[in-house]
Amino acid sequence: MTENHSPDQAPEEIETAMAASAADELARLQGELEELKAKSADLADQFLRAKAEAENARRRAEEEVSKARKFGIESFAESLLPVCDSLDAALAIESATSEQLREGSDATLRQLLSAFERNKVVMIAPAAGEKFDPHRHQAISMVAADQEANTVVTLLQKGYLIADRVLRPALVTVAAPK
Repeated sequence: MTENHSPDQAPEEIETAMAASAADELARLQGELEELKAKSADLADQFLRAKAEAENARRRAEEEVSKARKFGIESFAESLLPVCDSLDAALAIESATSEQLREGSDATLRQLLSAFERNKVVMIAPAAGEKFDPHRHQAISMVAADQEANTVVTLLQKGYLIADRVLRPALVTVAAPK
């Protein structure tokens, strides 16, 4: 804050001019301070709103994950209800013939496989001679066989995938190296 004062001004005039200049500067700084306080309060309000919105989004996401865990199997369970109904109906018949039981069992199995298909549950049933896949098959034993080593000889139990993830590997015997 430099001001040019002429040598013919009296010290009182210089002092008055400096006081006026200081008062103007003080008023400008106070105005700037008030403006910065208002901006600070606005930013603090925006921060709190953003923080609350982020917290609400996190809470909603947690609720959705919780609901997905709780009810994720609902579609699968719903598709198994007809299978249960078929089994109940079969058991309600007291004097069913073996032919009726076989026919009912086949129909129930078709319903079950249809439910699996709708819910992306895929059967793993390697045929004899198929290459052993340790990611989808579990070897119970190695046996001597007239086929290439490390190929499936016998399927002991079917395996299942769900959405490309192994739910249960297929249990197999594998051809031993010769």
